[in-house]
Amino acid sequence: MATKTIAIMDDVYGKLKAMKKPDESFSDELRRLLATKGKLSDVFGAWKDVDEQEAQRREDLIRKMRGLDKKRSQEIMQ
Repeated sequence: MATKTIAIMDDVYGKLKAMKKPDESFSDELRRLLATKGKLSDVFGAWKDVDEQEAQRREDLIRKMRGLDKKRSQEIMQ
């Protein structure tokens, strides 16, 4: 079995470690987490109590994060 080393931030490692079941490896945990599919109905209404200004701020942040992600991907591919 081949292995890969990945770099993650300390806070992400801490969250993964806290979520990991005692009998599973990090690979097992990531496999489990990646296989989990949520239902769209689970998030319906999640922003219902958010005012228009806050909703716009969140949308802008999401767009910014997607843009940064795309830029990083392009940098890596070069």
